[in-house]
Amino acid sequence: MARPALEVADILNAHGDAYERAHAGRLSRGQMKVMSAIRSCRTVVLGGHVSRCADCAHVEVAYNSCRNRHCPKCQGAMARDWLAARQAELLPVPYYHLVFTLPAAIGTIAYQNKAAVYDLLFRASAETLTTIAADPRHLGARIGITAVLHTWGSALTHHPHIHAVVPGGGLSADGSRWIAGRVRFFLPVRVLSRLFRRLFLDGLRALHAAGRLAFFGDLAPLVDTPAFEAMLAPLRRAEWVVYAKRPFAGPAAVLAYLSRYTHRVAISNSRLLSMNARGVTFRWKDYRARAKTSGNDWIKTMTLPADEFIRRFLLHVLPDGFHRIRHYGLFASAVRAANIEKIRALLVDQQVRASPEEAPPAEEKRPEATLRCPCCAGIMTIIETFARGSAPKTWPASASIRIDTS
Repeated sequence: MARPALEVADILNAHGDAYERAHAGRLSRGQMKVMSAIRSCRTVVLGGHVSRCADCAHVEVAYNSCRNRHCPKCQGAMARDWLAARQAELLPVPYYHLVFTLPAAIGTIAYQNKAAVYDLLFRASAETLTTIAADPRHLGARIGITAVLHTWGSALTHHPHIHAVVPGGGLSADGSRWIAGRVRFFLPVRVLSRLFRRLFLDGLRALHAAGRLAFFGDLAPLVDTPAFEAMLAPLRRAEWVVYAKRPFAGPAAVLAYLSRYTHRVAISNSRLLSMNARGVTFRWKDYRARAKTSGNDWIKTMTLPADEFIRRFLLHVLPDGFHRIRHYGLFASAVRAANIEKIRALLVDQQVRASPEEAPPAEEKRPEATLRCPCCAGIMTIIETFARGSAPKTWPASASIRIDTS
């Protein structure tokens, strides 16, 4: 795959040192690690390997990836590996996509307390879905949830929200049958919104009471309980945004969606347009203008000074060890495999009883990935590996450097 004209690594290489000097003492260890990893990714700094085609003797040099989850170049391979596991777990039922968004007033608190507040966002959204789904007035079933945290808006601003992918149905309380949801409708959004608001605000108050929230700068007065409660008061009356999309058009569409969302970073290299004395220019989507414009007029360009671009990019660095993809309910790690096997058996039994002459379709097997020669499509074989900071010994004049920007 051809290298994009501009990458986040190029911006960090050009302006990263100056940014670190200007913000010395204010960058976290995690932010420093991300900057270093992205700048080193697929360069001689990390070493690599040399491959040769068994048919035409074409030689390629490929540098190692940093595999940092914030690196735009490393997410493609990681997403493919993750999706291969998820493909084996897909159920032959409709899937729904829901989004739980925090109000802007909580955004700054979330940024200053990433681990605690992001974890609360996961728990509140998952508990909201499982509670409403278990209610006999709605679905009356135990459901499974795959949740993904995003912390950015299209313009790289701080905008924490959860994307949840949920099958359109669940197991009965005794586990004896599959209860399917209504066609093209999962759960009432207004009911979800009200419960999500209550669960999150109650959880935030509990964190404050336990002394697990830190406040800096303009937020320092919120250390005092009366000031904190006064800040929360209007949020208890405001409408919180919970968005439910139409069901996906089959399992393939679910996988396509997951491939775009699970391992996404704050900005992809493909959105970068230019870097010059004015700053960094990139594409962004103005969702507020989407309903008011025709065609693609809501897709705009924005230019930020390099310092501001880097600042916004680093807003979205997650704490070390924080899991941004989580599974709940029937899909919780300890019980997922057993529950999926049980659900499939119930669905097959229901299908056979409904249409005994039809057998369920066989599962498709994924072809094994093999590195192919760009010249003749022959199989490439690794003939040399070289360590970090070293150059390959096998580097004939005809060798090319493979740049994988997936």
